[in-house]
Amino acid sequence: QVQLVESGGGLVQAGGSLRLSCTASGRTFSWYGMGWFRQAPGKEREFVAAIRMSLGVIKYADSVKGRFTISRDNAKNAVYLQMNSLKPEDTAVYYCAAGGIGPREDEYDFWGQGTQVAVSS
Repeated sequence: QVQLVESGGGLVQAGGSLRLSCTASGRTFSWYGMGWFRQAPGKEREFVAAIRMSLGVIKYADSVKGRFTISRDNAKNAVYLQMNSLKPEDTAVYYCAAGGIGPREDEYDFWGQGTQVAVSS
């Protein structure tokens, strides 16, 4: 079992930055691919980014390429999402997930509770 806790969300103006963190506990963290998803009000949850360093794989949704950066620190059992040049359409609840490396939710076995990001125009 893996427990995931996100932090770092908040309210920011358009063009600003936020850094989300996800801390994992439980089973060996470094084995897992880790991903970030988000769900905007009234919309389905969507893929944002994923990372699995053991395979040298990092993926991004087209909507965040060049603005968001995913990284991880296995020594701290943490994965991060650096979000720059934020837009109002980035407003969503952001979820951390473990177990997959692609855009499909069913690839991931464990999910955090989410952290709210709100971007004002």
